[in-house]
Amino acid sequence: MSDITREDSLLLARIDDLHRMCEQQYSITCSDFLDLRQRSLVESEYRYDESLRFYGGFDDAERCIAVFVPDYIEEDIARYFEENEDKCPVALMKVNTARGNGKLTHRDYLGSMTGLGIRREKTGDILVREDGADIFILKDVADFLRYNYDKAGRTPINVEIVPAGEAVTVKQEFKVITDTVASLRLDSVLSSAFGISRAKAQEAVRRGIVFVNSSLCEKPDCQVREGDRFVIRGKGKARLAETGGKSRKDRIYIKVEKYI
Repeated sequence: MSDITREDSLLLARIDDLHRMCEQQYSITCSDFLDLRQRSLVESEYRYDESLRFYGGFDDAERCIAVFVPDYIEEDIARYFEENEDKCPVALMKVNTARGNGKLTHRDYLGSMTGLGIRREKTGDILVREDGADIFILKDVADFLRYNYDKAGRTPINVEIVPAGEAVTVKQEFKVITDTVASLRLDSVLSSAFGISRAKAQEAVRRGIVFVNSSLCEKPDCQVREGDRFVIRGKGKARLAETGGKSRKDRIYIKVEKYI
């Protein structure tokens, strides 16, 4: 990954400490929540290390913790944490609002927690429901939030802390987009999925804000495949749901699911 910042170097130093601690103490070590860029940076640094896993509380989580595991743990880390809840550093905060208060947004929940002094790296994905939200948090802030998090914006809320494994993944809504592309290049598919020009898509890739299947992608001409998931930071996420035959002009039919 290019353009390593001072913050990146500090992050990698902390991750290296966790890696070393795992090896020395032969025990699980975990980071705070990482965003997609940070995760990609850590993945690149430890791409040959089988002790590194990622966990966000549910499949397809965008924000995850980095987990280093000793070699006696062979199963999937999500299954291990589900079977050994006391070893899991992540909890699920179920937030409920009173009927008639209206649906709050991701920004409402995040802003109110930030107002309480909770740093972003202590919280994972925020899955908004009609009557509240499921928010993944680190256990070290669970008690504080249990007793102090009683409003999101001006809306009163009730909070319950439960094991992360009890999450019921919110069914995400999406808009289906059908289009044709000259090829399955990343910039072409991004252009269709997000309604931007190929030049804008290429610029987003060069800026380092495009992720394919949770990994940073820095090549606009990267070939993508059916089932791949895309994130443009600040614009949302999408999935290449289907690729079909070719049009009379030799363009490829695609179907994209743009999450809303």
